[in-house]
Amino acid sequence: QVQLVESGGGLVQPGGSLRLSCAASGNIFSISTMNWYRQAPGKQRELVATIASSGNTNYADSVKGRFTISRDNAKNTVYLQMNSLKSDDTAVYYCNLATITQNFWGQGTQVTVSA
Repeated sequence: QVQLVESGGGLVQPGGSLRLSCAASGNIFSISTMNWYRQAPGKQRELVATIASSGNTNYADSVKGRFTISRDNAKNTVYLQMNSLKSDDTAVYYCNLATITQNFWGQGTQVTVSA
């Protein structure tokens, strides 16, 4: 069983930055694809960024050039650096660990972008 614990959310002004962290328990982190999703009120959960075990990354068009996903396998931790934040980025952000046969979710962390 894997547990994912997110941190780093909060209130930030438009144009500001935040860095989210997600720490994973267990021993499958290094072979897993790590994803960040977000869900805004009244909207479906959407995939924001992905980092494969190889280190390859992908981003939603809405965050390209502003968000950076990274991972530290020694710390079993994935990060999401969010810059130039907009009000549209306001959402609960969820960490996800995925393998071919398993899928785990964190509890979510709130990000609010507001003046």
